[in-house]
Amino acid sequence: MQIVTANEMYGIDRFTMDEIGLPGVLLMENAGQAIVNKALDFLDRKSKLAILIGSGNNGGDGIVIARILKSLGFSVDAYLLVEEDCLKGDALFHFKVYRKSGFDVMSLRDFSCLKKYQVIFDAMLGIGFKGELRSPYREIISECNKLDITKISVDIPSGISADGRHPTKLAFQATTTITLQHPKQSAYTYPARNFYGNIEVVSIGIPPKATNKVLQYDRKSWLSKDVERTLPHRSPTAHKGMHGKGLVIGGSQEMTGAPIMTTKAALTAGGGLITVAIPDTIHSIVASQIVEAMFIPCPAKNGQFQGEINTDLSMYNAIAFGPGIGREKGGETLLSSLLETLQVPLIVDADGLYHLALIKEKLKHRTYPTILTPHTGEMAQLLGCSANEVDQNRFELSREFAIQYGVYLVLKGPCSIVTTPTGAQYVNVTGNAALAKGGSGDVLTGIILAFVMNHPSIQEAISNAVFVHGKAADVLVEQNHTMLDVLASDVIGALPSVFRTFF
Repeated sequence: MQIVTANEMYGIDRFTMDEIGLPGVLLMENAGQAIVNKALDFLDRKSKLAILIGSGNNGGDGIVIARILKSLGFSVDAYLLVEEDCLKGDALFHFKVYRKSGFDVMSLRDFSCLKKYQVIFDAMLGIGFKGELRSPYREIISECNKLDITKISVDIPSGISADGRHPTKLAFQATTTITLQHPKQSAYTYPARNFYGNIEVVSIGIPPKATNKVLQYDRKSWLSKDVERTLPHRSPTAHKGMHGKGLVIGGSQEMTGAPIMTTKAALTAGGGLITVAIPDTIHSIVASQIVEAMFIPCPAKNGQFQGEINTDLSMYNAIAFGPGIGREKGGETLLSSLLETLQVPLIVDADGLYHLALIKEKLKHRTYPTILTPHTGEMAQLLGCSANEVDQNRFELSREFAIQYGVYLVLKGPCSIVTTPTGAQYVNVTGNAALAKGGSGDVLTGIILAFVMNHPSIQEAISNAVFVHGKAADVLVEQNHTMLDVLASDVIGALPSVFRTFF
């Protein structure tokens, strides 16, 4: 399912009308029909409905919705929030049709009257909105947000920027947003996402050709059906050597748990043989917690890697570097060597990203897949900007970095974004705030390691790993946990429940 910006959606509409020949009035009619068909799932014939109508195409959709619902016999009050002469183009056309159908509109002077409705449709402001809300929308939306009723936004909640780049101070708080043709980018950025409620996507008859012609890059949500389509199944004749020899490089005197969680996650997620390279000073601690792995104790200095691993790295199918590795110079020396010589996929996480920020130009010379998994703060460090800048431009900055340095980038957080070296992006739809706890990233690194060794496609491996990681947290909260008490090790324990839904 493609995700679009405002400009991209405008371009898709223009191509559909100018090149394909579907008129705007038809698309607006299709939009109204599609929204009503979906909204019927939430409506009760006994409910009293209000439709709040603005001046643009979003308002035009609201006029069509009002006409259809009235024709179906619903009790509907349609409020036009602008003067009639403000309506233009397709919206004006449908307003005339609405009037000729024998229906009228009302003026909204007393905002407190909204309390008498059980359902409110928000068709005030569409994807063209930017900046601050003005009167009367500011006052109307404030009043609506006080109401504990069903609130349905048409395409996008009024007051939200479609691209999610502008801070959101006030917007219509929808219980459900029925979005047209393609979800908008702000549906996957925070705080904008908080105003959408449940998101339903409906088609308005735009042919795929229009989308394909306009969009320069793929930007899609990665759904359960995508995981089911791409998750490899094991052969009955499988043996451990067929499912990857992986190496985890990490750990320090202060952080013994990180490589343990990464290794356990990799094994649980299907890695065939996993070896752990750790500073020799913590060998006994880590080895006592993982009985299924092999170990390479390495020379240590100050409880961290001194800068070398005494093994043949060419024997591994993929390597994860960074969980718990610390920030001593030995980590940077080791990572620099890996970037220059390693000829298998390399996953860099945690303090590995701290070291990478100092030597990131080496990424441009690497010809084998490199996978980075930063959270917002780590991404800001890689870019040399503020965390707030990253949050305001998650999609754009991820793509720019991935293309410039030729890496697969997982920008972690709510709606994690997986970006490929070619700029294609895949947005995760699973997970919750229970993952906001130390160790969660180490677990994800382990799942990615196992999946990269067992998928034919690197992108599919990463996207599936992020999905499964988030889904495990969802399963825990749905069953017997809250978002407060989930531990990273619990997420590993929930992986079998997630896999069972696909196998």
